[in-house]
Amino acid sequence: MNEDKTQKLAKILEKLNNGEDSEKVKSEAKDFLATVSPLELSIAEQTLIENGLEPSALRHLCSAHMNMLEGNLGATKDKLALNHVIQTMIIEHDALLNFLTELEEINKAVQADKDAVISLEIINKLNSLAKKFLGAEPHHQREEQVLFPALEAVGVSGPPRIMKMEHVELRELKRRLRELSEVGPDLSVQEFKEELQLIAENLVFKLRDHIFKENNILYPTALKVITSEEEWATLKNECDKIGYCEFTPSENI
Repeated sequence: MNEDKTQKLAKILEKLNNGEDSEKVKSEAKDFLATVSPLELSIAEQTLIENGLEPSALRHLCSAHMNMLEGNLGATKDKLALNHVIQTMIIEHDALLNFLTELEEINKAVQADKDAVISLEIINKLNSLAKKFLGAEPHHQREEQVLFPALEAVGVSGPPRIMKMEHVELRELKRRLRELSEVGPDLSVQEFKEELQLIAENLVFKLRDHIFKENNILYPTALKVITSEEEWATLKNECDKIGYCEFTPSENI
């Protein structure tokens, strides 16, 4: 994306986050999103973050873009068998998106709570969520060991390389969430809130953005360049050897 579009994106985000004439700005955002690809948007977002923009400032635009492409993703899912490699990965993404919504809600409640202690209930919920996020490792391994090499073999190397780099960042954020749930009782309320805010803000944005790029760039590319049913069957066998997540529905295995 060129610099002019990046600056336009920054201005739209400022208006969205200031609540300025909401419907008009939402319409402006929708018109802007129609002019850029998911990959261009991701590059522009990353540029703005590197220049100091808080990831949370992108939440409105990220949601708007997901809504615009929801129909495309639904059409992709409808074409695939329930246990197709890509179908299974998309379904696992759906579960992860639900976990992110839960994390957002917990963080919002914690930040608004005026109590002098962090409740054991909150600690337990965060610990359970952290285990679910960390339990997505088989999903990442199937991508890194099966899908990405298959794409690289046909000359598609850029997106897999970016996704692998993001996996490293995401693993660290998930590890920090688990650690916070374990050491939380030893922290002051303020320390706990600050660390949770930082982790939740970054994990929610980065994992949603990661899922968005895989669902709308990486997976459609894979379906386009890998056309042999025999090859997909071979990839499925390799995925089966690695295994699935505890939250993967049985019909998608």
